[in-house]
Amino acid sequence: MLDVRYIRENLELVETRLKTRGTGIDLERFRQLDSQRRELLQQTETLKALRNKVSEEISRVKDKSQAQDRIAEMREVSQRVKGLDEELKGVEEALEYFLLTVPNIPSLATPVGASEADNVEVRVWGEKPRQDFTPKPHWEIGEDLDILDFERGAKLTGARFTLYKGLGARLERALINFMLDLHTGRHNYLEMLPPFMVNRESMTGTGQLPKFEDDLFHLGEVDYFLIPTAEVPVTNIHRGEILKGSELPLCYTLIRHVSARKPDHTARIPGA
Repeated sequence: MLDVRYIRENLELVETRLKTRGTGIDLERFRQLDSQRRELLQQTETLKALRNKVSEEISRVKDKSQAQDRIAEMREVSQRVKGLDEELKGVEEALEYFLLTVPNIPSLATPVGASEADNVEVRVWGEKPRQDFTPKPHWEIGEDLDILDFERGAKLTGARFTLYKGLGARLERALINFMLDLHTGRHNYLEMLPPFMVNRESMTGTGQLPKFEDDLFHLGEVDYFLIPTAEVPVTNIHRGEILKGSELPLCYTLIRHVSARKPDHTARIPGA
């Protein structure tokens, strides 16, 4: 989430850079809420300062009957402060919700374009292989080898899912073990096996909520979500903690199963 102060101090820059993303974010809502919040804060702090000052004066009066008017006045001030605090809480919640819907701004070094035709080639590594035959897509190869079964995978779940068979299932398991062993054995990563369901705070912390709530698998009664990517549990492992510099870097690796799928160009991929 972008910092409130950064947006406030760089409003035109943020607005301009967000437009290059093609988003429909209108920062006028931010202007209104931020202005309202600051005004309410000023009113609240002014009234609280007045209440503290008068309360101190009243405490020095020996005969409280002579201060009844001021006491009654401070009761009214306290009620106004309570009302302003409630109003301020609502504005701050609305502002936080809005900020959670604002995407990150692109780097100034990022080329602006409307389609893949505007992509800029930064560098090339190696040579593109040339075959003297027409390569097959992986789903055709998998079906020809009888290691992937898309028809039964779709029957079990739905379109774009597959059923691994025999050597296909064994290959998937071998690749997972190979990568885990490589990272833990050679690169000092710590293997983790987190829950594959997380709470609302975790999903909010990695930006899936509130933007993509309608696209997520959700258990309403307990308010848990099925993780869409491995970044969600890993990023939240130390959420809310302050780590010592001597503890860094922390390197974690975990299983995140990804099914082989046929492409579906009509599918919406959240966050892509």
